[in-house]
Amino acid sequence: MAKKIEKEYLEFLEKKKQQRVESGFSVDESELNPSLFPFQKYCVKRALEAGKFAMFEDCGLGKTIQQLEWAHHVVKRTQQPVLILAPLAVISQTIKEGEKFGYEVQEISDTDNCNIGAGIYITNYDNMEHVDAGLFGGIVLDESSILKNFQGKTRTALIEAFRRTPYKLACTATPSHNDTTEICNHSEFLDVMSRTEMLAMYFVHDGGSTSDWRLKGHAKQIFWDFVSTWAVMLNKPSDIGFSDDGYDLPPLNVVQEIVETPKRDNGMLFNSTAVSATEFHKELRETYQIRLDKVAELVQAHPEENFIIWIGHDDEGKYLRSLLPDAIEVKGSDPKQYKKDMLLGFGRGEFRILITKLKIAQFGLNYQNCHNQIYASLDFSFEATYQGIRRSYRFGQTEEVNIYLITTDTMQNVKESFDKKQKAFREMQAAMTSATNRNIKHKIELKKMEVSNVYKSKYCDIKLGDCVQLIREVKDESVGFSIFSPPFAELYTYSDKLEDMGNSKDYKEFFTAFKFLVKELYRVLWSGRCVAVHCMDLPIQKGKEGYIGLRDFSGMILEAFQEVGFVYHSRVTIWKNPVTEMQRTKALGLLHKQVKKDSSMSRVGIPDYLMVFRKDGEHNHPVHCDINVDTWQKWASPVWMDIDYSNTLNAAKGRDEADEKHICPLQLDTIERAICLWSNEGDTVLTPFLGIGSEVYQAIKLNRFGIGFELKESYFNEAIKNCRAMVAEKGYKSLFDAV
Repeated sequence: MAKKIEKEYLEFLEKKKQQRVESGFSVDESELNPSLFPFQKYCVKRALEAGKFAMFEDCGLGKTIQQLEWAHHVVKRTQQPVLILAPLAVISQTIKEGEKFGYEVQEISDTDNCNIGAGIYITNYDNMEHVDAGLFGGIVLDESSILKNFQGKTRTALIEAFRRTPYKLACTATPSHNDTTEICNHSEFLDVMSRTEMLAMYFVHDGGSTSDWRLKGHAKQIFWDFVSTWAVMLNKPSDIGFSDDGYDLPPLNVVQEIVETPKRDNGMLFNSTAVSATEFHKELRETYQIRLDKVAELVQAHPEENFIIWIGHDDEGKYLRSLLPDAIEVKGSDPKQYKKDMLLGFGRGEFRILITKLKIAQFGLNYQNCHNQIYASLDFSFEATYQGIRRSYRFGQTEEVNIYLITTDTMQNVKESFDKKQKAFREMQAAMTSATNRNIKHKIELKKMEVSNVYKSKYCDIKLGDCVQLIREVKDESVGFSIFSPPFAELYTYSDKLEDMGNSKDYKEFFTAFKFLVKELYRVLWSGRCVAVHCMDLPIQKGKEGYIGLRDFSGMILEAFQEVGFVYHSRVTIWKNPVTEMQRTKALGLLHKQVKKDSSMSRVGIPDYLMVFRKDGEHNHPVHCDINVDTWQKWASPVWMDIDYSNTLNAAKGRDEADEKHICPLQLDTIERAICLWSNEGDTVLTPFLGIGSEVYQAIKLNRFGIGFELKESYFNEAIKNCRAMVAEKGYKSLFDAV
């Protein structure tokens, strides 16, 4: 039986590896279009091998020809059609690119009225409702940043419509321009891992009213390593080890033109800066004439050169046309064909000045014929601004590119916001390209625990390693009591090791691993003796799972113990100060303002529980607890009100630099009370999650023998120090100690 359990556990760890299962097929390089550059051939081969893949490539690196080559081979392999979804303005350009390189691409608007055979088809995202996704063996998302909005209808529709499509390719230069969690949406579309699973494994939410998630400290590298198993990111070919010949860009000149606004009657020396998005957009409308006068001045100063002028609303376009009569404006309300003709016509040099909005022309268009852009209405969208700049500033551009940012003295916060987002985007690009390079050199997967260090003395035996495997070294029915605080499912991740139960994609995967431990606990415990598990109910966050609530973690622990034969013995509620919890978590449900606003969304504080389970059977080891009646009446209370939450071992030294600041060692008062209640002096007390040694520390103090296992080396080292300190405090001779 033991060997069977061990085999099952090792198989579970293998399944847990975050290595992509390739679902595609291989093609020989000789089968690829010879027009592709070497780096493009590499990316196409990777995408075909994966079957479901993402290309996060900067503008001008030839995503279109790579998409077409990928689609061509999927059609050839499956004998099924492949659909490309693209922005409206990109469709004609993609068809022409196909003709240039030998691919036939057909535009469709309604699959019900078309004869869809094996081949490559393209349509606009707006036509999705007229497309039967089930007809296609492959799907390409051109400008897949459309997936960015977690709650967006388009994102949800795309994921659901193509859930069963066997081959998928997502392509964009800006997969995560504002928030790294936007990568999760690409992962979910490609069937790699759901958004919820990725958030659980790699991200943490610091509480409060924002929906902001950030990468866990230790996960910054392993997250990008994981992404690199199903995506490639590059700014230039050399990012993945190829030559940059032909991909050198000229200088980019960013010029901020600040227009002073007329003094307003606000009782202040200066006009106030627009801070909020609402205030900023109000400021845009109030100042558009003085900004556009500056735009016209810049354009008229260069009468022989082409200009793209990006505006925010139609009133700006109307005013600009009065100042620049030779300009052509493309509006959202224009007929589709007109928009196509004008946007492509500017690229062909048919007119000198194009006025339009970023949401109309930010994606896919090649405007290397123009090296001057003016942002007449700069806004907070980094992605839109970045994509707009890259219409001109892209590979193939031979002239210095001039970007003019027109702002007023009241609008400087938008430039600051833009700079901040650009910095974060560059950091993301650097992390991902670095991971891509590591993955090219060797297959990336989660680390497997190999080290097993020991600190053994007359009073304790603690080991570094996986508790599920180390507990097998403990003899049958040799433990008098066990107490521990497990990882709270996927809430916190302490390391990138496979054996780390907190390193789980969701609570279900956590409990699969946890049950292996519970079976071993049943084996090593004396009949009639107890196990005490510290836990709490877990908050469910809207940004992660789409709703607010609580997960019955204590109930799930109860189920896990009963499943292997333990008897549910008792439950102690440990009181916690809700004010302290509110200050620590910033939970809206605990704020008084939420009670006033909508008390149906208010909640009480979340207490700690001590869940106690007993191994049934012949009871040969009764416990003699030597406490007086008054103490027993206090301890017998279902709610322990007097636990000192601050009475813990110092965790600071057990924390790695990258660790999250959530470490909360179990209170020494709780441990001491539990050990006194459910064990005798001389008994062995076991904790499978040693941490910094709190349970073993108290076991030594109370004249028990402590056994503990810890996976994380920094915690283990601190546990050794703490256990040695208790030995010294009790006056034991350290002569017997050996490391």
